[in-house]
Amino acid sequence: MLLHGLAGHAGEWETTAAWMGERAVAVDDLADAASALEELGEPAVLVGQSLGGLVAIRLAAAQPSRVRALVVAEASPSAADDPDAFAADVAAALRRWPVPFASYEDAVAFFGGPSVAATAWASGLVEREGGLWPRFDVDEEVRLLRDAVVTSAWPEWERVRCPILVVRGERGTLSPDEAQAMARRGHDVSVTVIAGAGHDVHLDQPEAWRQALSRFLGNA
Repeated sequence: MLLHGLAGHAGEWETTAAWMGERAVAVDDLADAASALEELGEPAVLVGQSLGGLVAIRLAAAQPSRVRALVVAEASPSAADDPDAFAADVAAALRRWPVPFASYEDAVAFFGGPSVAATAWASGLVEREGGLWPRFDVDEEVRLLRDAVVTSAWPEWERVRCPILVVRGERGTLSPDEAQAMARRGHDVSVTVIAGAGHDVHLDQPEAWRQALSRFLGNA
């Protein structure tokens, strides 16, 4: 089960899901992740990036019998030092998007394209009056984020007993020290770094991402 990050969408997992096969399920609404996990009917591999990784950690702790392995990409169990300031910064960044975008090409350019990541971000937009708009409400996204980072998930992290892979982008936001703390405080945790990748590791370096998952799932 694939869980996207803040402001993301299920479609960004298209290449990962295609490689994993017909059993892969990408969840579009993170609020529905728990019910989606229950509907699978068998223990799943949870793969979450950024906010989706934090959701995955909490799901794995709350429903251990339903999770056989956990992949956490660019996400940390630590609470934000100042949740309100953190949420405000993210809200400001999202509100700087020049919406509506006049065209798909304009959106790709704004997101730094041409690249796999820019294409994925642009593909998450929806056509409404005047052009292309985000499919999410900024206020709702920021509320979801603040609620997620206001409390630490370290207690949940330490309860997870399935094999865990922590994935860090070389240029991402998950620090080496934090990743090592996750390995030290977790159970059966391995850490891998994706060279040349930023926060969107699965989009920035899709082949290296696939290889990391393949190695982990072959042993999990």
